[in-house]
Amino acid sequence: MDTVDLAIVGGGVIGALVAREAVAAFPDVTIAVLERGLIGQGASSRSAGVHFPRGATARVRSMSEHSQRVWEGLAAELDLPIREVDATVVTSGDADALSTTYPRLGDETAPADPARGWAAPPGARAWTLPGCHYADVQGVAGRVLAGVRDRVTVLEGTEVTELSSDGAYHRLTLGQGRELLARRVVLAPGPWLAHPAWADLVAPLGLRVKKVVATHVESSPAPDDPLTIFDDEDAFLLPLHGRGHFLFSYTSDRWDVAPDDTGLVLEPSDLDDARAVLGRFAPGLVARCDSGRVFCDAYSPSREPVVTELRPGLVFAGAANGSGYRLAPAIAAETVAALELTPTRTLSQPRQRQS
Repeated sequence: MDTVDLAIVGGGVIGALVAREAVAAFPDVTIAVLERGLIGQGASSRSAGVHFPRGATARVRSMSEHSQRVWEGLAAELDLPIREVDATVVTSGDADALSTTYPRLGDETAPADPARGWAAPPGARAWTLPGCHYADVQGVAGRVLAGVRDRVTVLEGTEVTELSSDGAYHRLTLGQGRELLARRVVLAPGPWLAHPAWADLVAPLGLRVKKVVATHVESSPAPDDPLTIFDDEDAFLLPLHGRGHFLFSYTSDRWDVAPDDTGLVLEPSDLDDARAVLGRFAPGLVARCDSGRVFCDAYSPSREPVVTELRPGLVFAGAANGSGYRLAPAIAAETVAALELTPTRTLSQPRQRQS
């Protein structure tokens, strides 16, 4: 039976960054990442990948600032598929209130652009917001993990079917019939909260899974088109320059879905809701809003990410409330800090590269 110091269950962007953070913090430990599909293939592959410095609470603002610094460093170090973008925040609020949520808020600007068909509700104001980017999140997760694969065993196509503990070790039963013992486990399942292997462990956290909808607007963005954040509506319009269209993300209010539901699809009501919000700002784009992407994410009662020990040596990391990519570096840092892990020489040695 294989034995490791740390097993990370979930190979999305959070799991990948936990692995990287753990390698840096614990240079001599053995680490395995287990992903039932391919790295970054789950919720990460559906993510809009938008980062903007924002937080409704002091903790989330701190996490956002930490994540921004990490992303800036990793983007250059690993040549990540990240593209910087100008941004504008549109709101009916005033600058003082807005600057608390957006600590890097810039100068006030025009809230409408008639030349591009933009309108704005009466009383709306707008400010620039420096420090924004968007990313191919699946590509980011793959490259982050590729940078540490000489130190980490990566098991793709490997589902954890059972998770138990004898006090000293956690026993992970894998779909191929193998078993893995781990001194510490990080559970980073994204929206797969109801998986039988850990559903009972996660249930006391009170987490729920909500549908996430982003429609595709078939209009080619100009090179200087900004990300526009509609703060009052908790929505944004993102120019996807590489794909040649806009993405409009708005808040869906359908709860208690599951990531493997066959009915988790783009419905006519989703398009109707998106068009109603989009039409208040860009009526000229409403007719071009006919397709999109749908998935889901885990949300916490506090609307803050959850990093907590479910039982000794088993840490849950997630419930990012739709901001998994944006806050992943900070979630990873909090997770690794909670592990209190030191290497044990009696455990299996890291997998060696083949020459």
